[in-house]
Parts: sequence; structure tokens; C-alpha cells
Amino acid sequence: METYRVFYIETKDKLFGYLMRLTGDYQLSSDILQESFTRMLSSYGTGEQNKALLFRIARNALMDSRRKGKQTRDVEDYDLKDDKDPEKEMMVRESYQRVIKAMGHLEELERDILSMSVSSDFSYREIANIVGISEANVRVKIHRARARLKDILKRGGKNDV
Repeated sequence: METYRVFYIETKDKLFGYLMRLTGDYQLSSDILQESFTRMLSSYGTGEQNKALLFRIARNALMDSRRKGKQTRDVEDYDLKDDKDPEKEMMVRESYQRVIKAMGHLEELERDILSMSVSSDFSYREIANIVGISEANVRVKIHRARARLKDILKRGGKNDV
């Protein structure tokens, strides 16, 4: 059980970042994070510590949630606690919200793959296995998604494409 706890500690922030980039919803991301670890633990036990499997479980849990039409809340609805420097906290929050909003203009698969690339240390091959496309396709989609995201952010979040 101790090794699973270490796996949880080492993986939870990366998985949460991935989910936040996909959803922009703090509460939904938190719920999916917990559900993913719970599903993995109940299905595979404490012996399974495969990060790619965990991300696939989270991806499926998110799709299930979207099919059920669960309510989402914006990242603005939640406080990011940093009592040391409120001005810095506000700037970080605004930047984060801009990026999340801009990512919302990407195609779902582009957003998924880019989020996975940024949030984890998966190779392109591992991402390809998780999402079920070729490694070459992952490379192209990540490159295009980064270029589109950069363009969207330059235009202030407007997606005229």
C-alpha cells in the first residue's frame, strides 16, 4: 500500500493539471482525479502503478462525465490561496485563465494531446497508445495545437480561424 501512496503523491498533480487544461473546471477536475484513482485501485489493486493506464482511466471518466452532462464551473469561481503576494496571485490566475480559455478554442483531441504532453512526462509513443492514434499523428497534432494556441493568445483569445 505504501508504494501506491507514493505513486499517488507523484502522479496526482500531473493528472490534475491535465484535467484542468481539458476542462477549465476545478471541481470537475478534482472529482475526476479522485474517481480515476478509485477506479484504478478497485480494478487493478495496489500493485498496478501504470501512469499511462491512470491517464486513460481519467480520460474515460471525463468522457463519461461529459456524456452525463455534469455542470461545470469556471476556474474564476475558486480561490487560489497564496497569502504571501495577492498581486502575484491575481496575475497568475489571469494568465492561467487566458490559457485555459484559449485552449477551449482547440479541437478536443488537440486539447487532450497537448494537455497530456504538458502535464506528464509521456513520450509521444505513450500518448499515441493512450489516445489510439499513431505517434506521427501525435507529433503533428501537438505542433499544430501549440501553433494555434500561440496564435489565439496573440489575438487575445479570439478564434477567427
